[in-house]
Amino acid sequence: MSVTVQALVDANQEPLHLTWVAGRRGASRVVSSATAEPADLVGHLNLIHPARIHVLGHEELAYFLRLEKTRRISLTNDLLVGHPPAVIVAEGLEAPDALVDSCEADGLPLIGSSLPAARIIDSLRFFLQKAMAESCSMHGVFMDVLGMGVLISGESGLGKSELALELISRGHGLVADDVVDLMRTAPDGIEGRCPPLLRNLLEVRGLGLLDIRAIFGETAVRRKMRLKLIVHLVRRSTLENEYQRLPLEALTQDVLGLAIRKVVIPVAAGRNLAVLTEAAVRSTILQLRGIDTMGDFIERQHQLIQSQGADG
Repeated sequence: MSVTVQALVDANQEPLHLTWVAGRRGASRVVSSATAEPADLVGHLNLIHPARIHVLGHEELAYFLRLEKTRRISLTNDLLVGHPPAVIVAEGLEAPDALVDSCEADGLPLIGSSLPAARIIDSLRFFLQKAMAESCSMHGVFMDVLGMGVLISGESGLGKSELALELISRGHGLVADDVVDLMRTAPDGIEGRCPPLLRNLLEVRGLGLLDIRAIFGETAVRRKMRLKLIVHLVRRSTLENEYQRLPLEALTQDVLGLAIRKVVIPVAAGRNLAVLTEAAVRSTILQLRGIDTMGDFIERQHQLIQSQGADG
């Protein structure tokens, strides 16, 4: 996702006290792209990184003013040639007239702020990280089960919402029902939230919309969770046709470029899906701790086969 200088200023104008000084016709310059890291996009004045937003505080401006006129002109030209998205003069400092004139002539956005340079850099990096994050929406019920973010997915009519209601009654928490907004917030992390329209609501056939927060209290809902496990409900026939009964390798599902652990549970009369889901979460926790039950079982088989061969 790309962010323009104008979008950045509009989103941060009040909290960072941003004001236009010059170069407003360059407002459409692109600040970021999906291939760049936020830490590379904003920093103190450094011409080694020409594509970043350069922030000038007391030290940078003092250095600029100490230069001879010819070196000052050369530095300004190097700055313009790098075609940075913008220059921010922080700490309430007044930009030199020569810099203002050059930015206006080149269409380089020159922005002022009364806040410290370090605070501006940290705030804009955080803003860009959120703005650039990959995102998507998935169908299902997102829950906090034993402290783990679990997405319950499956075909319509298999009882996802009823399972969620049972889990809530057992002390677990609801994040989102029906639609889950997912965002990749870290190289190895995906965060799930509920769309504002559906917050705290769970739809159960025959009962309609339930306000989980009002019925079960504050502890029954969560604002967000990191996605760690997908529990996929299927009909028994689907399980027999498409999945192994004892898969030798753990199942995963790609979500925003990350392989998320996946457990497939067949739905049938008399099966306690809430208990099975809790067991799946506990098993996943053990796997994350390095305990591989299936691997241990296969090793036992090998040892048994070897011992029988030796006895023969």
